[in-house]
Amino acid sequence: MNKEMETGGKILIYSGDGHGKTPAALGHAVLAAAEGQQVVIIQFLKGKGLSETEFVKRLEPEIKLFRFEKSDEDFMLLPEEKRAEEIMNIKNGMNYAKKVLSIHECGLLILDEVLGLIDNQIITVEELENVLSSKSDDTTVIMTGITLNDDVCMLADEVSRIDTVRFRKWED
Repeated sequence: MNKEMETGGKILIYSGDGHGKTPAALGHAVLAAAEGQQVVIIQFLKGKGLSETEFVKRLEPEIKLFRFEKSDEDFMLLPEEKRAEEIMNIKNGMNYAKKVLSIHECGLLILDEVLGLIDNQIITVEELENVLSSKSDDTTVIMTGITLNDDVCMLADEVSRIDTVRFRKWED
């Protein structure tokens, strides 16, 4: 990791098999927007996206939400040809993230489910590190995902693990 990343804004990770990683990141987004910062959220591997998507769109222009994948279906269930097409779309999303960081477009960048890209071998840890290397001193990056490996963990200033201890489905 280069010196710029060590001295700049924080890199935070919300990981684990529990529910709440994306809502935790969205909480940061609302706080940052309330402080007058621009926020960019890029979602990966979300299928149709979050139920919060329509709500987040109402928070524009302070919070901008992007999703580069075209399919609403689960990435792993796509036929090989469509999966290859979606990989190109995902890589376009990662290139956009790098551009956002390099032109200092926002104070907070959320890469929602980016850890799943590494887990599914769509990008490498080195490619993620290359994106993060464009981060300026005053930009915070939040990454979410279920699986976290040691190499990704080393990129972050702070890692929070969210696990489900008990899950009870509420009856109507």
